[in-house]
Amino acid sequence: MSLHWSDIPAGAMASLRKGVAIPAHPLALRGDRSFDAERQKALTRYYIDAGAGGLAVGVHTTQFAIRDIGLYEPVLASALETAETWTDRPLVRIAGLAGRTAQAVREADIARGTGYHAGLLSLAAMKGASEDELIAHCTAVAAEMPVVGFYLQPSVGGIRLSFDFWRRFAAIDNVVAIKMAPFNRYATLDVIRGVVAAGAEDRVTLYTGNDDHIVADLVTPFRFLRDGKPVTLRIKGGLLGHWSVWVKAAVALLERCQAEAAKPSVSADLLALDSQVTDCNAALFDVANDFHGCIAGCHEILRRQGLLDGIWCLDPAEGLSPGQSQELTRVQRSYPHLTDDGFVATNLDRFLSGDRTMALKDIAA
Repeated sequence: MSLHWSDIPAGAMASLRKGVAIPAHPLALRGDRSFDAERQKALTRYYIDAGAGGLAVGVHTTQFAIRDIGLYEPVLASALETAETWTDRPLVRIAGLAGRTAQAVREADIARGTGYHAGLLSLAAMKGASEDELIAHCTAVAAEMPVVGFYLQPSVGGIRLSFDFWRRFAAIDNVVAIKMAPFNRYATLDVIRGVVAAGAEDRVTLYTGNDDHIVADLVTPFRFLRDGKPVTLRIKGGLLGHWSVWVKAAVALLERCQAEAAKPSVSADLLALDSQVTDCNAALFDVANDFHGCIAGCHEILRRQGLLDGIWCLDPAEGLSPGQSQELTRVQRSYPHLTDDGFVATNLDRFLSGDRTMALKDIAA
């Protein structure tokens, strides 16, 4: 039985449309690269207690290779089962969907059956397909469950998508949001212009995935003409690999951006954070080495905090690049206001044990 966006629980839909911080959930592994279910649960508890408004699981940061070793469904189930026993707060539940049409539809069926509200649809496997074929693919998946579009940057496997694609994509009724992560201002504008041209701005909520430009995305009014009249859109929230770490600080940053975006002008102090967040992201995502260590960099922060045992990825060739660890240390020291190391340290036993009777220490850092 298919799921329509109107079937999403009201609390979760309200959060999605308001704009929330949604961490792209990493994968916890042991030294032998087997699934560490207990550490995975600890990560989920941390995200919830840090104030995340949703969870994105089975996405790029979770490692697409989970599909090759039978971990896709267990990892999806782990996050939801943990969330349901940890909080009564409504969370936006997003599952990563990948592969060509038959696989993506099958994954949508699994995600829907597991209890997810929407699927973040990667088109990386559709390289070489025509625009008509891409739209047919997206329409087939959207027939199964609500879809979140995903503009993945080409440097990590994404494909170039035109304004016309995004106009046609936004017109699909069961599209509820788009995560824009091309790491390219021109391409980001193609997405937003496409939503405006489709007249879909009331149904399709924009989320930044541009980890290199988070603050500016969240405070910029995007204004375009439609039929001679101005239409203004805002990027409401973030669904980010960067936000798989330092989540409490990320939630506070999003709330500040939303508050200042509602004012006539944005403060210089907030704008100054844009470059600082980008500097942090350069270290996390290993920009100096063409993003080779982008997942391992996030793992390293979580390891330093004690949430992960190590930085292992499914691919043994994936790890920190030379100099990346030093860069991570540099940004941690330079921007303590953008981290939540103190919050995690104070609450680590709670996250690892799953003991809800332990008091949550709600400190900023």
